[in-house]
Amino acid sequence: MPFYQYFNGEILPIDSPVFKTNDLGLLRGFGLFDYFRTYNGVPFRWNDYWQRFENSARLLKLTLPATQGETEKVLADLLAMSGENEVAFRFVLTGGYAPDSVNVVEPNFLIRTEPLPQDNPAGRLKGIKVLPYEYVRDLPEVKTTNYVHMVLMADEMRRQQAADLLFHKDGEVSELTRSNIFIFSGDKLITSDRNILNGITRRVVLELAASDFEIEVRPVTYREVVTADEIFTTSTTKWVMPVVQIGELPVADGLAGKRTLFLQEKFENLITGWGR
Repeated sequence: MPFYQYFNGEILPIDSPVFKTNDLGLLRGFGLFDYFRTYNGVPFRWNDYWQRFENSARLLKLTLPATQGETEKVLADLLAMSGENEVAFRFVLTGGYAPDSVNVVEPNFLIRTEPLPQDNPAGRLKGIKVLPYEYVRDLPEVKTTNYVHMVLMADEMRRQQAADLLFHKDGEVSELTRSNIFIFSGDKLITSDRNILNGITRRVVLELAASDFEIEVRPVTYREVVTADEIFTTSTTKWVMPVVQIGELPVADGLAGKRTLFLQEKFENLITGWGR
């Protein structure tokens, strides 16, 4: 069965055109999104994702056109109509149609149902390479639709067989293009709390790690990262993924670390039983 999408109160086939050309998301890049998936047919950490979506909208001064309860019913309908056991959902909220191409009149709200992501599953075992990239996202707490640097660097990442970019500036590391970063220094787990999007998978991993490791949530320097014992990144699509190379520099011995793999297993056990 085909996937469907919700747009401003109406459910349509996924290939139906919805946006007009004077939408502020197109004209000014004024829009935000969020992305999550189901496990065992149940949206993962739905309350957390909705709260983050609400926060992004608040920071961009956009009014949400639907409540959490109304949106939850839409998700159930979209999942049922897909005919799939598991799906991913992509929320998009834009500034809407603007006759003067500047001022918000009424936001547009889109929910896309999509196939489950396949973000380098082999990398979860052997680890990935990332490229250092000097940049800090504007409005990092907002999950905006602006991923221009990732798109600009896509060819270079392919050329260097890298999976992602490592954002850093003024000697401090923030995140990857679509995921958060953690380092291990011995049994101490460290992750940045500045210039980042607060990832839901990041939050889950911090919860899972609390009983086994000392945790520090604070600014993280670039030097700490390149000299770390282990590095991993977290996101909806990456889960817990080891980082084994930064540019030309291997991370420790260049292999996925045992502590990282321990947390990876804990996370995978959690999602296996999610909703049951």
